[in-house]
Amino acid sequence: MKVTPEEELALLVKCNQQGGITVPRLLVESALSTDRVTASQRQESAVELFAIRRLLAGVSNNVNQLARQANAGGPFPAEAAATLAAVRRVVQRLDAQLLKD
Repeated sequence: MKVTPEEELALLVKCNQQGGITVPRLLVESALSTDRVTASQRQESAVELFAIRRLLAGVSNNVNQLARQANAGGPFPAEAAATLAAVRRVVQRLDAQLLKD
């Protein structure tokens, strides 16, 4: 297999980081590894995590509004149950995404 000088240097650096294994060993282990994450999988995870972050920001805003109303002495709003359910859904999505990676 032919590689550019830059690729060869990158391979040698990775071999050194792996405890001085050989380039062929590195390539075999990399090819046969089942726990590798592809670039597209990382991209999908990043998109999902950013969506979860946006949801969490919105839910946090709702929680702050509910807390402000409760601290002002007003009745505890009926929307609190829906907000709590939304928090639980966001946490479940976050857990699922983190466990997937």
